[in-house]
Amino acid sequence: MIITPNAADDLAASWTYLQDRNPRAADKWLAGIRDTILALGAMPDAHPIAPEAREFDLPIRRAIYGKVTRWRIYYAVINGAVRVLHVRHGRRSDWQP
Repeated sequence: MIITPNAADDLAASWTYLQDRNPRAADKWLAGIRDTILALGAMPDAHPIAPEAREFDLPIRRAIYGKVTRWRIYYAVINGAVRVLHVRHGRRSDWQP
């Protein structure tokens, strides 16, 4: 499992935003999204190819975290390793290269 610097920045910025508003919810969110990301290593093909993948040269997949507020986790399997590329709030527009 590799979390790219871009994805790490996404996670840190989202956690900081949530932390400023509701510290308990921020920590719960971080634990939940972390568990979702770690689960990708066990079954990386369980999630569909992201519609945004057509804009990239990789078969990027998209996992969803959350029931009410959805977060999109974009990742690719490269040389057998899951690389988390980007994490995006579901209300934001599609990811663009």
